[in-house]
Amino acid sequence: MFKIRQANPSDFNKIYALYKKVATETTGLAHSGDEITDEHIENIMQNASETGIELVIDHPENSNHIIAEIHCFKLTPKVFSHVLSELTIAVDPDYQGRGIGRMIFMHLLDFIRNNRSDIMRVELISSESNLKAISLYESLGFSREGKLERRIRNNKNELEADIPMAWFNPNFKKTN
Repeated sequence: MFKIRQANPSDFNKIYALYKKVATETTGLAHSGDEITDEHIENIMQNASETGIELVIDHPENSNHIIAEIHCFKLTPKVFSHVLSELTIAVDPDYQGRGIGRMIFMHLLDFIRNNRSDIMRVELISSESNLKAISLYESLGFSREGKLERRIRNNKNELEADIPMAWFNPNFKKTN
């Protein structure tokens, strides 16, 4: 039914449209609709292609649309070479609540477990009010690692904490 695959450069417009829709219609992304720009999507895709992973799920009936995207990539300093960070997931609001986020997330973690023994840690940050997302991440094996108090301004113009979370790859192989 739903096919998960690696993103490729020809997906740019579809990923842009997905992010624009999610950022405009929901509070699931840190970026607002006006912050979703060509440059933002280009940076995500370039970083994921160079040092990370980017997966998508095509719309089952319309090849011009993507209904989900997930990506993460390495940070620049070499001291973080064993870490995939900046993890973001976007699911089309019309498809939320159907297990698609869990499906693509599990595929990402399985891919890392089976193909990226150079990665020990995958990290993400969730706003404290996004209890549904935090519950999903914990069910996938992520652990809370603290609380960054009053770090973000939510859509109600209130300050709330971000919750840093991490998943550890059981197949990590330390290299020199």
